[in-house]
Amino acid sequence: METRVGVVGIVIDDLESATMVNQILHEFADMIVGRMGIPYREKGICVISVIVDGTVDALSGMTGKLGKVKGVTVKSALTKK
Repeated sequence: METRVGVVGIVIDDLESATMVNQILHEFADMIVGRMGIPYREKGICVISVIVDGTVDALSGMTGKLGKVKGVTVKSALTKK
């Protein structure tokens, strides 16, 4: 099946949700190429960027699960090929 490369941006406003975000990312670890997380203490948030390579269905599944977590905002951008 065809895969796409992209980036998923995650902003965590409710720091209690960070554990759930990490659990979801671990569930989809097979398609994560790289990850960078920055705690922005002055604002009380965390920002995570994840480079992914997976099928559209798998990527949608991951972003959908992340988007349902309280205090989490998710945006993604994928290659067209």
